[in-house]
Amino acid sequence: MLILIALGAGWGLTVPLSKIAVSTGHRHFGLIFWDTFIGAALLGVVLALLRRPLPLNRSALRVYVVIALLGTLIPNAASYQALHHLPAGVVAVLLSLVPMLAFPIALGLGLERFSLRRFAGLFGGLIGVLLLVLPQASLPDPAMLIWVPLALVSSVCYACEGNYVSRWGTAGLGPMQVLLGASLVAAGLSLPLALVTGQFISPLRSYGAAEWALIVAALIHVITYSCYVWLVSRAGSVFAVQVSYLVTGFGVLFSLVILGESYSPYFWAAMGIILAGVFLVQPRRQDALAPGASIVETAR
Repeated sequence: MLILIALGAGWGLTVPLSKIAVSTGHRHFGLIFWDTFIGAALLGVVLALLRRPLPLNRSALRVYVVIALLGTLIPNAASYQALHHLPAGVVAVLLSLVPMLAFPIALGLGLERFSLRRFAGLFGGLIGVLLLVLPQASLPDPAMLIWVPLALVSSVCYACEGNYVSRWGTAGLGPMQVLLGASLVAAGLSLPLALVTGQFISPLRSYGAAEWALIVAALIHVITYSCYVWLVSRAGSVFAVQVSYLVTGFGVLFSLVILGESYSPYFWAAMGIILAGVFLVQPRRQDALAPGASIVETAR
């Protein structure tokens, strides 16, 4: 249980750290490149020590590209831009919608059967989002409302990513191989985009809070992901996936403490309803969870 709490705290901490990273004007493609580059470098060392090669066959490359796009490039670009305009706590709560969004997609793919309990959770999530965005006093500035759909893009991408893994698998690759391959693809795609758009962040510069926040967040991603994979193998995916509650809770808590954010009563009510919805949508212990889906879905 202590490991689960540590994972939730680690992933939750990356939310305000990402907010700090965008606070001085750094843009999404530059941030994504260094995040994935640092992660790939660390994972490459680990896999080299474990003597596990990175497969480069066609099936493996397809997995790397899909996970890079749905698990890193698109959602991170959306979340970094959303964090520039929205409170970090709001983004943390919206990210908790991933299981709810994954459920209807899984129904459409034939991976899940209809469940009244889980449908109620989905409806609860919708009510929570409406409570978060509709009341005039729910957000610090009503003008922030237009950025909420952008923040939801990340959750939709992660939901699609998890269902892709559940439906088509990972071509026999291990979780760390998937993450390393996807990180290399994402770094390779984001570098030219960062250069062309003028968003590249030179490493030959003075390092302030934003730069260190980016580095720490990248390291946390790799460490927590590796620990999460270990936890799934030991405790099972149904237990480990409960980290989603802790990520949201710690994300909001650290945003309060580190960033000094404050929230309206509507926010707290919305957060409670959404987390209750997540509880209803999550599969019970007797239900089978796709191992790859639960791992990759929360990886980034």
